[in-house]
Amino acid sequence: MIVGKLAGRVRAVGPLTLSAVATTVVLVAGTTLAAALDATRVAVCLLALLVALAVAGVLRVNLRLLGMRADRREIRDLRVVLDQTQRRVVSAVERQRLDTEDRHRELADAVARVQRIADRGVRDLRFAVPREVEATVQLFQGFTPRAPMPSSGDYALNPTDLLELLFLVRSRQPRLVLELGSGTSTIWLAYALEQIGGRLISLDHDPSYANRTRSALREHGLTGVAEVRDAPLAPVELDGRTYSWYDPAVLEDLDGIDFLLVDGPPAAVGPDSRYPALPVTGPRLADRATIVFDDANRKDEQAALERWLATVDGLTRPGEMLGRHAVLLLDRAGSEPNGLASLNTVSS
Repeated sequence: MIVGKLAGRVRAVGPLTLSAVATTVVLVAGTTLAAALDATRVAVCLLALLVALAVAGVLRVNLRLLGMRADRREIRDLRVVLDQTQRRVVSAVERQRLDTEDRHRELADAVARVQRIADRGVRDLRFAVPREVEATVQLFQGFTPRAPMPSSGDYALNPTDLLELLFLVRSRQPRLVLELGSGTSTIWLAYALEQIGGRLISLDHDPSYANRTRSALREHGLTGVAEVRDAPLAPVELDGRTYSWYDPAVLEDLDGIDFLLVDGPPAAVGPDSRYPALPVTGPRLADRATIVFDDANRKDEQAALERWLATVDGLTRPGEMLGRHAVLLLDRAGSEPNGLASLNTVSS
């Protein structure tokens, strides 16, 4: 807008100046001629017109000077606006460049982390696959299933853990096994207990999983050895804290449990979801019992193990197994139980 106004004024200067000069020359010539011809009145009139033209010229010059000062202010304002706009553009471009560099670094770091994880996973898989294949072969050497076996791994015990679990069952010869959380391990345990004459009770809070395990037991002809009980989650209070755990009412008819497999409830139930297993089942355990705690590598499970070992008399952890579970031995012969009989269930 400012530039347009200035251009208009420059274009108007030429014609106006020429007209004023021509008019001045005509008036001066006319005044001179009138004076020479002794035409005083005409000369005075022409001189008055010349003076008026001079005054008009002076006024116009003043107006132009005022306009030029205004134009200078407008030009100065325009320069200020242009400088501010330039600084803003440069600042925005610089911020965008820095943000792009940050995103590039973050992306490069993420790609590097994924690559490290993938490399480690490939290395772990290279060692894990042969081990799991060997464990699977050894599992099936112990007996011949009467129906297709359910898959292992993922949420179920993997072949290595199953092999160690069945080794413990065969070596300890339990009469009553309590399993917290049914699934693939239920079928394998039932086959092992069928050979040694033991009994299995499995709890599950999810009716669909419980029904699936019952169906598998029927297909394998193991319903006389193993039983799956629906055990909905209920609030259980221990030492002033409430946990969500299997309803203890389903355990009322059990006594002398000499093998406990803790494989539930799942971590999604809540923090420390498996800690109540030993405090709740403790009064129903035999004086000598084996306790297998699955997923012992997780933080909550490690904390539960430490609390159990610190508060339960006769409970020891003799050594580490190869899989992801921990094995504990309970021997209360000749000592008073500590921390196993304090149970207060809260009505749901």
